[in-house]
Amino acid sequence: MKITPEEVRYVATLARLSLSEAEVEKTTLQLDSILSYVEKLGELDTTGIQPTTHALAIHNAFREDETKASLPQQEALANGPLQNGEAFVVPRVI
Repeated sequence: MKITPEEVRYVATLARLSLSEAEVEKTTLQLDSILSYVEKLGELDTTGIQPTTHALAIHNAFREDETKASLPQQEALANGPLQNGEAFVVPRVI
């Protein structure tokens, strides 16, 4: 076994989870299965294979920064329920 019930209880305590004994046993078996699979993946020879950061080969998916005209101040203020001609008026928060 890669993980013990005590380790599962410890992590559950850190996560502030209350697990029953049945849940601890089930979680221990599930985590052990996951860790065994990860260990099996670690046996693969990955020399010469570049790490991937994304599943698809995407190069610069961002648009170019372009300056555009913004909404005129008076038109933006017209949407607010209360304004003073320069900005929205909101209740004071202390």
